[in-house]
Amino acid sequence: MRRQDAENIITEYLKPIFGFALKRCKSTQDAEDLSQEIVLKAYRALLAKDDVGDAGKFIWTIAHNALCNYYRDSAASMIGVPIDDFAEILADPDAQQDPDGNAETITRLQREIAYLSKLQRKIVIMYYFENRKQADIASELGIPVGTVKWHLFEAKKELKRGMDTMRKTSELKFHPIKFDGYGINGSVGSRNPDEFFRSSLPQNICYCVRNAAKTVNEIADDLGVSPVYVETEVDVLEEYGFLVKQKDKYLINFCIVEPTAEQLTMQNDMYKQAAELFANDLFDELTCSKILDDERIFCNYTQPDSTKDHPKRDKNFLLWSLIPYIAAWSGEDLIDKSISFDEVATIRPDGGHNIFHASVISDDMVLPEDYVHMKNWCGPMWNEYGGKVLWQIDSEWSNRGDYKGFFVYADDAKRVLSLYDHERENLLTKEDYAWLSERGYIKTWGDYDGCFKTAWKIVVLTDKDVQRELLAIGERIKLKYREQFDALKAPYAKAVIDSVPAHLQKIKQFELQYVFHSDGWFLLHCIVTLLNNGKLKLPTEEQRKALTTMIIPS
Repeated sequence: MRRQDAENIITEYLKPIFGFALKRCKSTQDAEDLSQEIVLKAYRALLAKDDVGDAGKFIWTIAHNALCNYYRDSAASMIGVPIDDFAEILADPDAQQDPDGNAETITRLQREIAYLSKLQRKIVIMYYFENRKQADIASELGIPVGTVKWHLFEAKKELKRGMDTMRKTSELKFHPIKFDGYGINGSVGSRNPDEFFRSSLPQNICYCVRNAAKTVNEIADDLGVSPVYVETEVDVLEEYGFLVKQKDKYLINFCIVEPTAEQLTMQNDMYKQAAELFANDLFDELTCSKILDDERIFCNYTQPDSTKDHPKRDKNFLLWSLIPYIAAWSGEDLIDKSISFDEVATIRPDGGHNIFHASVISDDMVLPEDYVHMKNWCGPMWNEYGGKVLWQIDSEWSNRGDYKGFFVYADDAKRVLSLYDHERENLLTKEDYAWLSERGYIKTWGDYDGCFKTAWKIVVLTDKDVQRELLAIGERIKLKYREQFDALKAPYAKAVIDSVPAHLQKIKQFELQYVFHSDGWFLLHCIVTLLNNGKLKLPTEEQRKALTTMIIPS
């Protein structure tokens, strides 16, 4: 609409709009503010439209919507007013002009509306705040008019009960927790946990119900927030298996570890002693034998003093992959598997089938100077395709740029394996080579359309025989120290189980089965042990992208 036409319409309705507002607002000042808001919204809307047939109907629709917002935001007081008069007060704006009012009362009343059920809350807002007829509400919600009347009656009783209740918040309202970290055991699915735990609210909801099931309203009271926000979050958390519903209450379905300094020190000492036994023996046996020179273990990284005629494979780079791989997968027959993965894992709607866990660590916790912190650690991760597995760990020593993490890994693994097989037979496309090179998996020389050479930089076990030989070395060492490992693990396992709520102890018992095996903490301590005693050297900058990445037989 032309500006002049819009201005003419607004000028015509200035007085009627102010009269409309003055009659319905509790003060002249509010009427002036409301009328200005209506005029501004109407003017902008007219400029944006070319087909306004009935200007009056258009203006009054905007005025009515603005008035509904005014009623919702109004801080009018209702001290001394019986809850049974609630309907009359909200239906008649003039009745809200109580000179002895107290804004705190209506604020409390509005808060209590949030504690109603979804349906009752919707009906109350439509009826009292939007001035909708009961028949219209029934039609829109698809329920009988009698049901609408019953919910309005019940809502008034609930509001009265809430107004008479002194709600108590927990410590979480003033000192909310924050996940120190989280991990996943199993297939990840298509949705990153960051999508669910992007803010402190879902984290604190789960923390609130870690020991006992609670209703939405009880959670809201503990956190000091509106139940409306809690209600939305718990629906999603339950749908994806992070919470389970028990009648009208919710209970956490994953472990939130909240260790003390004593527990973390015990954990650190246990892994440190186990890694010193295992990692040193493994390093010595691998380097003293001829297996690192075996052509069935393939990698194109060579030592700096190599020549074209006398290439020397970079054994340090090989060990960065072989040591954590053997530590993780050797000794399968030594593992107590009395609890299966399927017994404790959760199947999620995004295709994930996993065990999720998180940790909460106090900011003022004092740990020993030699405590080994897990920095940027992810894995071990593995994915199978075409008879091969891509096995990988991401750590503080690797440098994968924007490609870090098990979610990107899961997407990329099959592509890497497919390209590896295809490249052995034919040249790949320029785009495929660029993709592999960017991730550090391959190096290229020369012009793609001319003299072109490539070299894979990751470690490849070319057959199952060499794989079995490597794992057999690790199994012999684990068998040698089995009694020491069991003695180290026993007090730690007891402390962990005692700190976990009863309904989650089976999950933790399953995870404890894999201590000193496919256990990130054990692998980390093995690496740190060998770095500290100088046996393992830091990787070069070029090697970091492909570090601890292997292709192995499935």
